[in-house]
Amino acid sequence: MHHLTGPMMQKDEIIRKINQLLIAEIEIEETQIHPAADLKKDLGIDSLDFVDLFVIVENNFGFKMKAEEMTEVKTLQDFYDYITHRINPN
Repeated sequence: MHHLTGPMMQKDEIIRKINQLLIAEIEIEETQIHPAADLKKDLGIDSLDFVDLFVIVENNFGFKMKAEEMTEVKTLQDFYDYITHRINPN
């Protein structure tokens, strides 16, 4: 699998990729995916799923997530923003 990282990756591409990964890897229903969804309450992502997410992000986006950076990530929009910022820091 090739990495989609780099300055050319647009936010909508990142969001689309994250959504695909959530559906395929974490088994989230597509109908549950919306920016305001709470990762834990609405999507049911538990601590084991977060471990999977760390691996999935590293394999697909080419960087390691840091647990301390995830403390403020509550909603899917927060997660989109976090990933986008890590890929495109400017």
